Order: sequence, then C-alpha cells, then structure tokens
Amino acid sequence: MVRRWRLAALTAACGVLIASVKIGDGSPGSAAFVMLIFLGLAIAVSPQVFPRPETAANARLDGRPVVYWRPGCPFCIRLRARLGPDAAQLHWVDIWNDPEGAAAVRQITGGDETVPTVVIAGEGFVNPDPSWVRDQIAPAQT
Repeated sequence: MVRRWRLAALTAACGVLIASVKIGDGSPGSAAFVMLIFLGLAIAVSPQVFPRPETAANARLDGRPVVYWRPGCPFCIRLRARLGPDAAQLHWVDIWNDPEGAAAVRQITGGDETVPTVVIAGEGFVNPDPSWVRDQIAPAQT
C-alpha cells in the first residue's frame, strides 16, 4: 500500500519544503502558489485519480477491455486523463497491487512490466494511443 502512494507523498513533501523556503524568504503568496501546484501534481500521480482497481481475475469476467497500470506512471495518467468519463467502461488493474495482473503484463510484453497495457478482445497493446483506445471502446457505448 505504501508503494502505491510513495510518488504522491514525495511530490507533496517537495511542495511543503519549497513552500517553507519561500515563507522563510518572506513570500507567503508565492509559497501558497507553489504549494497548490505541488498538491495538484500529488493528486495527479496518486492512485485516487484512477477508477477503483480490480483484480485481474475479476476484470476478465465480463469481456470489457482491461487496462493494466501502476500509480505514478505518466503514460497511465495520460491515458486516464484523455479517456475522461469513458475510463469507467474499462477495468483498471493495478499491477503493484495484483501479482496476477503483473504476470499478465509480463506475458504480453515479453518479460517487462510496461504500462499501460490494454487488453481488448484478448489481444494486448502496450502504451496505446488514448484516441485509439477510445475508438475501440466506442462501439461498446452504442
């Protein structure tokens, strides 16, 4: 659990450190600005930005596409952000939280844990373009 939040906590701690230096220099306004920026970044890299993670076994039950991801991955964050509300149509498996999911990613990528890895109709795609993923799930919406 700690591993999932490490990057978000480090980002927030850096913001606090920089803000405290700014306050010491007599710039409380810029300290508040810096703190807001770093807190926003901490939220962006936190696991809370993603839909509730599922296990790989549960994700494969209904045939919907599965996204294997891990907290702090900038490519996963980009995919999640670009999908917007459509992300709820996908199953999201945190490979740091699910060893079976990590094994599935290693099998698809040839031994690496490269994420995001998206599985659609049984076929795996490593770091696909978010627009392409949206196009693939669009038929499921109608």
